[in-house]
Amino acid sequence: MEDVVKGSAPAVGLVPRVMDRLERATALDGAADRVRRVVRTVPLGRGRDVLRGHGLGHPLHPLLVHVPIGAWLSAAVLDLLPDERRAARTLVGVGLVGVAPAAVSGWVDWAELDLPRRRLGLVHAATNVTAVALYAASFATRGGGHPGLGRALGFMGLAAVGVTGAIGGHLAHHKAP
Repeated sequence: MEDVVKGSAPAVGLVPRVMDRLERATALDGAADRVRRVVRTVPLGRGRDVLRGHGLGHPLHPLLVHVPIGAWLSAAVLDLLPDERRAARTLVGVGLVGVAPAAVSGWVDWAELDLPRRRLGLVHAATNVTAVALYAASFATRGGGHPGLGRALGFMGLAAVGVTGAIGGHLAHHKAP
């Protein structure tokens, strides 16, 4: 019964069990509280409601993540084809540009979650930072004349995107209020 998060059934399967364990990781509480205070004090005014998707009737963050994910997945496909280096690098750049609005809307949503979901959200954010760092390095190395390394970094970034997507999906679908 230890795997039960307050108000939920026992987790079944490896991924939900890992997510539930992260939700109980009290070591993340201090960071979660500090970051939440910062996010909530940013003077966004009515922009906060826009970033949360209130006018849409749907959170904005899941819509915005399609830009970087789609661009990076498309870059990976192009990386498997001959003579598509320039197009793949362009898509990696598009994904990097698309991260900022997705991240801002995600932080605004995250600040309103309950503590267990904020803990898991911090892991989601850290995994996102890893993915973005890998893609930034991929973009730079591709432009610096090292396309093979750039492709390898891109594929590692895509793996990190898969992990963070699983965490985000868990937050959105398995623990929705």
